[in-house]
Amino acid sequence: MNKLLFLSLLIIDLYAQTIKDVSNIVGIRENQLLGYGLVVGLPGTGDKSQFTMQSLQNLLRNSYVKIPTSSIKSKNIATVMVTAILPPFSRQGDKIKINVSSIGDAKSIDGGELLLTQLKGVDGKVYGLAQGNILANQTSKTTGFIYDGATIENELEFSLKGEKSITLSLFKNDAKTAASIEKKINKEFNSFIAQAIDTRTIEIQKPNNISIVSFIAKIQEIELETDILKKIIIDIAREVIVSGSNIKIKPITITQKNFTIKIKKSSLNNDDFNDPAKNLGEVIGDGVVIGIKPVNINLNNALVNTNHEPTISDLMRSMKIMKLDIKEIIKTLQMLKELNAIDAKLEIIR
Repeated sequence: MNKLLFLSLLIIDLYAQTIKDVSNIVGIRENQLLGYGLVVGLPGTGDKSQFTMQSLQNLLRNSYVKIPTSSIKSKNIATVMVTAILPPFSRQGDKIKINVSSIGDAKSIDGGELLLTQLKGVDGKVYGLAQGNILANQTSKTTGFIYDGATIENELEFSLKGEKSITLSLFKNDAKTAASIEKKINKEFNSFIAQAIDTRTIEIQKPNNISIVSFIAKIQEIELETDILKKIIIDIAREVIVSGSNIKIKPITITQKNFTIKIKKSSLNNDDFNDPAKNLGEVIGDGVVIGIKPVNINLNNALVNTNHEPTISDLMRSMKIMKLDIKEIIKTLQMLKELNAIDAKLEIIR
């Protein structure tokens, strides 16, 4: 079991954000690509599933080699699904990262060679071609990635040329933020060019004396004080968690296979936390106490008490003390998100 041996909690104070941080421009977006491929060159860690043998047979047939699937015994191959993100305004020849995942019973695809794979959009058109040597993820050898593993072959037809207006869409429905953005844009250009048409959408007319690209750049860099964007970033490879400093957690109980965490607002005051006679538990810093009595590192149940409203920072410190597996930490954060116990975007980097 891979343990999170070094968990670094970096605190980022999100005060003066820009409009770019809290919104996107309607029409300028990423697109998902998907492909089905074959990996070869595995050191006996591939699979023998029927569709893998059939895929290899079809590949050999295209090379004018006829062989029945029953005679194929190799475990040096594996079938995989390949996914990628097509960035906006991608051009032919651009390189993008691809993710590769085994769909058979392969034990590992690490070091395997992905053969030429078509990457298609939801419209069925081929937008990229992928190929290269796979680097498996540390936490799962049946998934991996290839940096610059695909080349863009076709472009999406979308152009800003001739546009006289843009529409902003907030990441989160928030009337206060929409009104604030409208006010700041109009103030910046000293003209009534922005109008919030609902609590997520702001329409903006472009002045005639500026290009559309310069206009977008100027709009996106307008500073905006808001807490609408809160993000938790988990970098699995580096074993680092980056979080906003004040992401609060609503009272909740989370039960998993190996532990239970109960999060609640404490009725204790600061003096109680600093009084050894209270025997509240193991103090791990910043007023965070695990348990209602001293505990050891193999604790299975933890009550997280704080002398302020519980935050992700408090939870991460307690989970660090418990030496939880990285997968359990990620699952816990995902459960908090799904149960609306935290108001933050969860981003996982593999």
